[in-house]
Amino acid sequence: MGESLLKKEFKSKDVNRARNLVNKDFSAKTVEGIGYSKAQVAYKEGDIWEESGRTWTIKDGLKQNITKLDSAKKALQVPLACPKCKGTMSYYLSQKMYKIHKMCFECVVDYEAELRNAGLYDAYEKNMMQGSMRAFARDVEQWVLGSLESVDTFVTEQGDVEDWNNNNSKFKEQITKNLQEYLKHLKSHIDS
Repeated sequence: MGESLLKKEFKSKDVNRARNLVNKDFSAKTVEGIGYSKAQVAYKEGDIWEESGRTWTIKDGLKQNITKLDSAKKALQVPLACPKCKGTMSYYLSQKMYKIHKMCFECVVDYEAELRNAGLYDAYEKNMMQGSMRAFARDVEQWVLGSLESVDTFVTEQGDVEDWNNNNSKFKEQITKNLQEYLKHLKSHIDS
């Protein structure tokens, strides 16, 4: 029995297994995989390619997915340093001001002080306020028109379906007329 054990032929996987056990490397492979292997393509910085229905690129050494929202993400991303003065953007007001003015809070304060000295601050303030009012008017108009088009049906506890959407065309016309009058009123204050 001892002779048959010594005559046994050891395969490379047996030797690899023993070596891994001695080295206490329990997760190492003992055999090489057999079968399909995907061809590896080496991409460089800035290369753009499509794989599995997605577009990819290499930025700063990292593989990144390119999406339609990349430009929106970039617009909302606050940098670590102010582009104008190279100061830190960690102050919470600096982050808010960057989204509006693309500079830190300190630079905005300095800019507005320069406008006051030049006598242009009132026009600047009016322009900023009118921009906010125009955006508000646009949002109200979209909300009202979207509400008129929505279908509101509800199921009661008894199982009855109630239609809360008023399909009355007179009602919709009146709401639209009121909306137009309100927007006209807002625009008269914006342009004055």
